[in-house]
Amino acid sequence: MSETTLNILQYYGAGAALLAAFVVSLNLGTRCTGWAFVVFVTSSVALIAWGFLNDEGAGIGWQNIGLLGINLVGVYRYLIAGKPPQPES
Repeated sequence: MSETTLNILQYYGAGAALLAAFVVSLNLGTRCTGWAFVVFVTSSVALIAWGFLNDEGAGIGWQNIGLLGINLVGVYRYLIAGKPPQPES
């Protein structure tokens, strides 16, 4: 894998995660949060690829396998299953 491709994967993964976290922090509603989780999924996929294609990145790869699972739950919960239940006051 070329160094340029690895750099693209690394920096896309980091930038996409920052963007998604920012959108979630804005609390703009269910739909926006769901799409932020889609961006998190793309970030995780990029960082899994980077982690296992890079000689020193296996830890990041494994971490993002876990994060991918969490992010897929977010996509399901916010975009597929509908509005999440509200906690009781």
